[in-house]
Amino acid sequence: MTDWVGLLERLPAGPLYGIITILAAVENIFPPVPADTAVALGAFLAGRGRMDPWLVFGLTWTANVASAAAIYALARRYGRAAFAGRLGMRLLSEATLDRIGHEYQRHGTWGIFVSRLLPVWRAVVCPFAGMGRLPAGRTLAAVSLASGVYYGGLTMFVYTLGGNLETVLAAVRRLNATLAAVALLVAGLIAWRLWRRRQPTR
Repeated sequence: MTDWVGLLERLPAGPLYGIITILAAVENIFPPVPADTAVALGAFLAGRGRMDPWLVFGLTWTANVASAAAIYALARRYGRAAFAGRLGMRLLSEATLDRIGHEYQRHGTWGIFVSRLLPVWRAVVCPFAGMGRLPAGRTLAAVSLASGVYYGGLTMFVYTLGGNLETVLAAVRRLNATLAAVALLVAGLIAWRLWRRRQPTR
């Protein structure tokens, strides 16, 4: 681990900023990308005087929100057409998309904000918001705020945590485990509600 830290510290700052920016953007397209770990490493190096914490946060936030906005726009323009075929209708019917849009409208900005803080859900919020035809201003305001809170909090937390990389990575793992448990609970509640709605009324 010490050798790895030494390698990172010997790299020029420019490529390190670039890698963090790219990973923060790609997270919206391919959720398994460890964007938060990359941000945590940037904040860790900032804590050791190698990078600037505000620049780490600013690049991360900008890239993440920009790619989320692009995904939202593409989903709003082409999303429903992508599910118009026979296979697409089996995966997501028009009625299901309308129901998703209704739920987004019902829970509004708060639902988008909370969802953007959770693993897995973070990546699907914008596509479904786009297909549900939610207003762009309200959607992107919630996305921007959630990304700012998450990455800003993560950057400042790691920056002030200290210079021990193992401690930093362990803290990030605990954070992700907690958020994953919350995401699983949310998924269970949604599945239960959908099951209840399909039950015949007596």
